[in-house]
Amino acid sequence: MFDFLSFQKRNTDAPSEILNWRLFYGVFVFGLMGAARGLDEGLIGTTASQKSFIALFGLKNPDLSKAEQANLLSNITSMVQMGSILGALVAFYLTDKIGRLWATRELCIVWVAGIAIFLAAASNGSIGMVYAGRFIAGIGIGQTTVVAPTYLAEISPRFIRGFCVCMYSGSVYLGIMLGYFASWGSSIHISNGSELQWVVPNLLHIYFAAIIVALSFFAIESPRWLVKVGKHEQAATHLSALRQLPEDHWYVQSELLDINDQLDREREATMGSTWFAPIRELVMISSNRYRLMLSVFSQVLAQWSGANSITIYAPEYFAMMGTTGSNEKLFATAILGVVKFCSALICALFLIDYIGRKRSLMTGITLQLIAMLYMALFLVIDSSVGDEDAVQSSSQKAAAKGAIAMIYFSGAGWALGWNSIQYLINSEIYPLRLRAIGGSFAMTFHFVNQYGNSKAVPSMFIGMTTGGTMFFFSAMTAIGGAWAWFFLPELSGKSLEAVDAVFDLPWYVIGRKGKDLTVGIGGAVEAVSTEKAKMEMVEDTREVESRRV
Repeated sequence: MFDFLSFQKRNTDAPSEILNWRLFYGVFVFGLMGAARGLDEGLIGTTASQKSFIALFGLKNPDLSKAEQANLLSNITSMVQMGSILGALVAFYLTDKIGRLWATRELCIVWVAGIAIFLAAASNGSIGMVYAGRFIAGIGIGQTTVVAPTYLAEISPRFIRGFCVCMYSGSVYLGIMLGYFASWGSSIHISNGSELQWVVPNLLHIYFAAIIVALSFFAIESPRWLVKVGKHEQAATHLSALRQLPEDHWYVQSELLDINDQLDREREATMGSTWFAPIRELVMISSNRYRLMLSVFSQVLAQWSGANSITIYAPEYFAMMGTTGSNEKLFATAILGVVKFCSALICALFLIDYIGRKRSLMTGITLQLIAMLYMALFLVIDSSVGDEDAVQSSSQKAAAKGAIAMIYFSGAGWALGWNSIQYLINSEIYPLRLRAIGGSFAMTFHFVNQYGNSKAVPSMFIGMTTGGTMFFFSAMTAIGGAWAWFFLPELSGKSLEAVDAVFDLPWYVIGRKGKDLTVGIGGAVEAVSTEKAKMEMVEDTREVESRRV
């Protein structure tokens, strides 16, 4: 059996009990919420390529111009992103107000309600119901990007935090893969012209939401949130259960001391502040401005690197590279889902904590850049490849196969790099007081850019040509690599409370030397190494608790 403790823990003296079924159950439940994002991205592109959907909603209406057809398609695909902007905005309030568990149940109800309206449009062909249903579903789906990574980061031991949070991004690709295969299977086994071709695959949304709600009732609430709302005894009980250690164990006590110390410092610094104080803190304190910069640029550069547009419009990309036939495009798309899912698992299990966030991201960006440049050059040189009636030479056919392979390489690079980092970085850079609102801001910006990207890509193919669009994505990928090398700090192995020390450094060294310059500085969990220190840690924590009482 694979030994997570020796592989991931390495140079720490954390007790082996902390890696237990309670922890991994919580990781499974909240990680599974990533499937909400994945199912939508995997299903909407393939749904829009089903003949029954095209006919019902007039996606290829001859009375519409090419630009109008592209606009209709982009409106349908991007409506979830519009709803997700609102979902991400309200997520920080709900997550902090009602807790991580009840926020999960609430978002699942909203998600299912939207999907039900969307599917009901099959009975009357109402494009308005499609828009409304997808917008409402987006409100629920958008909340998952804040609720799940926040919870996963808060319950995870520091040396496997990357793995735990990346279970969310890995589940994105589980949803994408299942969505792709469901659409491919329905295209084979359900007759053309039947609305069931796209209704049946989209029922996966409802199945996953029901599973998540049911499982959430057996999960443990975040101890850090419980401390934040003043439920200290319950927080100690929950943390003890998560770590499978007694409440008075030095490891549990050191974590509680870190959490309480950080929260006390934050409250002391903001005593008497209004509800607007957290927003003011985000923009007025230099260390928080650096955090905001990381949130903003990680979302902009990730979304405009092009890989996410391939996820949403995968059948169109395979058609551009010479794949013909509806079933063939859907099958090729399904295999892309497998590639991305496997790449995301490799990243979560072996890279994100072992070689670090930064190296994993740079590896993914390099793969993605090579793939994008190849596809850009190919589309510029062979502009007729997407025409079904075009006659191709043997060399052109070989180059087209290479371009199809590069779609898979791009997907692998995206899963190894940006897709994991865009969720992980925002869940671990913010202090407890600002974690929900910081993550909410980041994911709002994420969906604004994803909406712009999904809305713009069909028109970009027309205005910039397919080759020009791929060159644009290549340039953005290269810029992202340069930005990550200079600005993105390595945070693997650091506790959430110890991350503050990195952002207290001068801005020009945070990204390149932040981790090395803060070794041993920060959280009590990192500082404790001897039995004497462990006993002193327990006594210090008891003294702090007695003063609080």
